[in-house]
Amino acid sequence: MKREIVGLFSGCGGLDMGFVHAGFNVVWANEYDKDIWETYEKNHTNTVLDKRDICKISSEEIPDCIGIIGGPPCQSWSEGGSQRGIKDPRGQLFLEYTRILQDKQPLFFLAENVSGMLHKKHSSALKNIIATFEESGYVVSYKLLNTASFNVPQDRKRVIFIGYHTSLGKHFNFDSLIPATSIPILKNAIWDLKDLAIPAKETNKTNGSTCHVPNHEYMVGGFSSIYMSRNRVRSWDEPSFTIQAGGRHAPIHPQANKMIKVAKDVCKFDENSPQPYRRLSIRECARIQTFPDNFEFYYHNLASAYKMIGNAVPVNFSTAMGQAIFRDLFATNKETIKSKNNAREIIDLTSSTKQLELDLVKN
Repeated sequence: MKREIVGLFSGCGGLDMGFVHAGFNVVWANEYDKDIWETYEKNHTNTVLDKRDICKISSEEIPDCIGIIGGPPCQSWSEGGSQRGIKDPRGQLFLEYTRILQDKQPLFFLAENVSGMLHKKHSSALKNIIATFEESGYVVSYKLLNTASFNVPQDRKRVIFIGYHTSLGKHFNFDSLIPATSIPILKNAIWDLKDLAIPAKETNKTNGSTCHVPNHEYMVGGFSSIYMSRNRVRSWDEPSFTIQAGGRHAPIHPQANKMIKVAKDVCKFDENSPQPYRRLSIRECARIQTFPDNFEFYYHNLASAYKMIGNAVPVNFSTAMGQAIFRDLFATNKETIKSKNNAREIIDLTSSTKQLELDLVKN
């Protein structure tokens, strides 16, 4: 069986890289954000990157594949955002994902999103999304996972949907994921970088090739009252806080003392800290997201780098999921797997898909 898959909403390609490490071949990917294109293309040289709006790409233009992976933009579901869900244009991109899934009929798909998707206010939309996946011809499994359990040195909870085509006669079992024997900590990930980071240039422009280590520069500037509402420092012997998509919200480097609570939702930096407070650098965030050091990020403003890293799926987490799917597809009797051509029946849009479309029209 061929191992070609495609990536949708690929970003800088953390999910794609993990599946390559697991044994798949990502032959085509799509990303619309021009600030990411150079980073993706220079680090995924064997993948064709389509830079168009996904809404304008017909399914016929996407290569045949055995799998589709990707995480539609998560801001509309985020607990830190407006939680508008399917009412938000970014939430509607789920329909583009399922459109391509229905047309291409790969053997499996994986979709990743933030934990806010499971909020009770989105329960109706979530049920319709799952039903749409099912009516597209897939047996769907989903679960909220913390990447810290899969050799990623940060607390990062994400919802993972995995669907197997009904022709396979099986479902994905999340118990088949192999967790790490222990949770990695910040000292494991970034200790050797602690004395090498440099601040960004004025207005948080990059220092470029003057960094001692590629991308080892950090954003400078003040901290908002929201940022100062709680402790943002994890110790060397703990995993990191979640690496977010905004540089101003990057966690504080563990060289400093933990912040001191002075009132409800108000913290301050400890003036007795032996080391100064600074944000984690771009390279440190990339390490915590388990990107290898030879994966370089290309940008002019540091904000763009923090965004693409924070939105990425950690590579080690992706690898663990890819390996489990790879075992399911290739470590079985191939005679039990029906041909992809037999799985290419046209599946009509049924009630829940139509209901999703009606919801979008109303909103």
